[in-house]
Amino acid sequence: MILLRQELGDVLRELRQEQGRTLREVSADAKVSLGYLSEIERGEKEASSELLAHICDALGMPLSQTLSLVSQRVAGVEALTAPVPLPVKTDRAVVSAA
Repeated sequence: MILLRQELGDVLRELRQEQGRTLREVSADAKVSLGYLSEIERGEKEASSELLAHICDALGMPLSQTLSLVSQRVAGVEALTAPVPLPVKTDRAVVSAA
């Protein structure tokens, strides 16, 4: 099962690490406790929209772009876990009523 909070946390962690920043730096800039930001990044807590906006601001990333990255990750997981349709034998003698 896809957990949105896990995908969001992974995106936030990757953005922070790409910038070479520590949890402490981002938590101070976002005005959120270090422990809480860590829990969000690990997918253990769900951030409110206001808190998420502060974290995105601290990372210099628009909220919409962050959510787009999350959406792409979710779509990728869905594609990997989607059932594969199998060919179904049909009776060619059946005539459509249309």
